Amino acid sequence: MLYVFLSICCSVIVSVMLKLAKRYQIDVFQAITWNYSMAILLTWFFFKPTVPSLQNAPISIYLAVGFLLPIIFMVMAVSVRVAGIVRTDVAQRLSLFIPLLASFLLFGDKLNTLKVMGLIIGFIAILCSIPWQKKTANRKVVSNAWMYLLIVFFGIGIIDILFKQVAAFTAVPYTSSLFVIYILSFVIALIILGIRIFIKQTKFSWPHIGFGWLLGVANFGNILFYLKAHKELSGTPSTVFSAMNIGVIALGTLVGLVVFNERLSVLNKIGVALAVVAIVVITLSNN
Repeated sequence: MLYVFLSICCSVIVSVMLKLAKRYQIDVFQAITWNYSMAILLTWFFFKPTVPSLQNAPISIYLAVGFLLPIIFMVMAVSVRVAGIVRTDVAQRLSLFIPLLASFLLFGDKLNTLKVMGLIIGFIAILCSIPWQKKTANRKVVSNAWMYLLIVFFGIGIIDILFKQVAAFTAVPYTSSLFVIYILSFVIALIILGIRIFIKQTKFSWPHIGFGWLLGVANFGNILFYLKAHKELSGTPSTVFSAMNIGVIALGTLVGLVVFNERLSVLNKIGVALAVVAIVVITLSNN
């Protein structure tokens, strides 16, 4: 469970860094762009991937994930700033319901009673977690924060579906696919960043790049330790799944409330609790 704990910590550290970016006047998009350069380096160092032949690789899926990763990462950064760490982590973790619904609607999977219950509880948790209130003098939640939370929810869910398809393509090792996807994400983010810099007449800056590299270490650590946890606990994957999702919500809530003094309404707190319940129910349905 040490790897699970380390993965949870890395995931929450990413959210914390996104929260702190504005305080230290970091250009988040620059940081997110350079984060992928570090992810490429660390993937090569730890996994020693081989670049797959284009004839044997799902290029269209690679391109879709490569495009979505930096875009949704940027939206997540905005969500952390305007809606808070707690709500964003809940939205991110409850996105698991998107691939669950896709497996039923698109891939012919069967829903059992527990899965249906989990979906219903999760849907209620999402509604409860959204900050419906408008911004006031003592609240740092803007009225359109719910839009960013929903984009995070659906975006991460779609990315999860695409990654599952990548994992199912056994002709190419998963780590090699991950390596190629990071390269594509970096190239796409770099092109968008170049356009932004040209339009705004700004320039690359070492503080943004350094922050991005640190963000890349935490982001890659989340993946590395999660994969190691699944390897060490290969006989009980549901334990890793539930512990990871519940742990991120719990630690994210603790950090958001204690460190950043985020304010949650009673309804929001109910949403956080229901999110944990929904994950437990989904985990039990897979046993």
